[in-house]
Amino acid sequence: MEKLTVTEVLQRIKTGTTFHAEVEDTGCVLKIDEYLPVVCTAIHAGSRLREELTKHCLITKEQRYFEEDPFTDDMIASQPITLVGLDSRFEYDLNRAMSLSTYYRSAWEQKVWNKPLSPKQRLTSQAKHAIFYKIYSALIAKLESLFGLVIVFDMHSYNYKRITKQAPVFNVGTAQIDNERWGKTVERFLSELCKIALPNIEVTAEANSVFEGRGYLIAHTNSQFDRTLVLPTEVKKVFMEEESGTLYPLVLEALQSGLKEAFSQTSAYFQRTYNRKPRTSKNDMLSSSIDPAVLSVDRSLYRLAHKVETLKYVTPTNIPAEKKRFFASPSRYRTKYRYRQLPIHANEFKFQLYRLPIENIADPDMRQLYSDMIDKLSEKIDLLTSVGQDGFLYNSLAYHGRPSETVVDNAKFLMYAKDMANEQSHVYTAQEAVELMKEAAVNWGMKCKITLSSSLAARAMVSSLPPTLFVNKNAMFSHDEVQRLIQHELGVHMATTFNARQQPLKIFQLGLPGSTFTQEGMAIMAEYKAGYMSLERLKDLSTRVLAVDSMLKEQNFYNTFSYLVDELGINRDSAFMTTTRVYRGGGFTKDYLYLTGFLSMLRAEQACDLNNLLIGKCSANYLDLISEMVERDWLVPPRFRFDDKGGTLEPTLEYLINSLK
Repeated sequence: MEKLTVTEVLQRIKTGTTFHAEVEDTGCVLKIDEYLPVVCTAIHAGSRLREELTKHCLITKEQRYFEEDPFTDDMIASQPITLVGLDSRFEYDLNRAMSLSTYYRSAWEQKVWNKPLSPKQRLTSQAKHAIFYKIYSALIAKLESLFGLVIVFDMHSYNYKRITKQAPVFNVGTAQIDNERWGKTVERFLSELCKIALPNIEVTAEANSVFEGRGYLIAHTNSQFDRTLVLPTEVKKVFMEEESGTLYPLVLEALQSGLKEAFSQTSAYFQRTYNRKPRTSKNDMLSSSIDPAVLSVDRSLYRLAHKVETLKYVTPTNIPAEKKRFFASPSRYRTKYRYRQLPIHANEFKFQLYRLPIENIADPDMRQLYSDMIDKLSEKIDLLTSVGQDGFLYNSLAYHGRPSETVVDNAKFLMYAKDMANEQSHVYTAQEAVELMKEAAVNWGMKCKITLSSSLAARAMVSSLPPTLFVNKNAMFSHDEVQRLIQHELGVHMATTFNARQQPLKIFQLGLPGSTFTQEGMAIMAEYKAGYMSLERLKDLSTRVLAVDSMLKEQNFYNTFSYLVDELGINRDSAFMTTTRVYRGGGFTKDYLYLTGFLSMLRAEQACDLNNLLIGKCSANYLDLISEMVERDWLVPPRFRFDDKGGTLEPTLEYLINSLK
């Protein structure tokens, strides 16, 4: 944040320059991320008092704080233009006319000064008041010249324990609003406020229930501007303990997120209804420039975590040798997997994670996203540092979860289905499959490496550093299976790897919390959309679910292997690889996510467009936020996508899928 003179601030407003600055010799901070027809003010957020006045003030700092509007600046921080007062209202009250802004004797029935302020002292404070409104007026005039109509959210908070009647969480004062002209916007704002969800608090929003909006900011605006609507809004101090001032962070965070939505929805409605801009959306009312604090945290997080790949360190390096040992004596087999060494000091990694200054991020939804990322990366480190140890299974359950009874029932249902016509009989060697995949990559314009590997527990796997598709050297592939792998590995996993590299935010290269579920679900859906889904493939996914379920119950490699072979009819080689997948590390539960992710994405697609989930390693949990960022130009729409050919299925197969819970 800069420190600018009044002249510099007015000049920047005049030229339409964006900035974030404290104004010298005043008590206000103005932030303009982008010139848009919406302003948020928090004129009583501060509690500073000039040193020369402090010795004359009879009210303690705690008493002054009680009557201020703390944290109202945090409530509006996500908005593109904010104007915040830093000085105490006891020095000069910005919501009173200048001549009345400095208290002579008392405020709220409390004597303020031990002796009346001198004319010089009052003039100093009144000058600050005058400068504030000079800046405010210049800003509104500029916005009206650019956009025609402007909306201002004038945020305050109020103490409610001294009020005897039931008080709403939000109070909008309309006494100075032309309700004939602006009444619909007032109603829309109240309805948006009612939608805000606060933890353990019933949210209500009313007009003129506690305060009628008779303050000076709206009066000044009405006297100077005809095309600006001010909405004086009071928030009940449910976000803090009134007397002590103790903050309730969860409530404040919910308020920040809810108000961001209420402001942007109401602003967009205002523009559509009154400014004749019918296509205006809520995201058009938010800044298209990325918060520098987001970029800073994002880069630091990526530098810290970009080399942490789960499968690289969970997959055994000696699978061929273990396979020989197992088949030599199956019933007496005990795994002796070997793993790559993890080049990370866990405690130092976590220390660095939790030092990232996410509190500097203004947008509450972005701040929550990075907070979730940090927590999930911490869990990931717990998982990786326990590979091969007793605690790994617990950490796997914490990181990936476990299959529910419904998921297990779905898998059993598919396994009982009668086999259908076999896939095309042509079989490719691993090298032949690699050549077909290379051809597909060229057709998509993907410059990636595709090579054989002898140490995979899977048939194929994408690694992002550098972009490489590894194909199991010891496997054979049917024609349809090669096509599925092309759609699955290249069409989603490689596509999201390349798409993520085009994004200004590197978090999408790391993978959002829940990205495994979403990405694997999208990858299976890509197979389906390209027309290569089969009952055999669904049974393969079901086998993985049941293998995870068996591993959790049996905790015995041979018992799970025998279950797959004897009860599910899986051939011995495939059964060994599937069992290895779920016992690696000490018990890896990830494999149940493929079937559940596919069904979830298939159903989600019926309700909304999922293309934005391909911009990187995304999670459906954040689809609304991702789409918001795309609309705000924070993210680039996905360049690479899988082949969507409509997902036409054989009727019996379609019936089976639709029958799943």
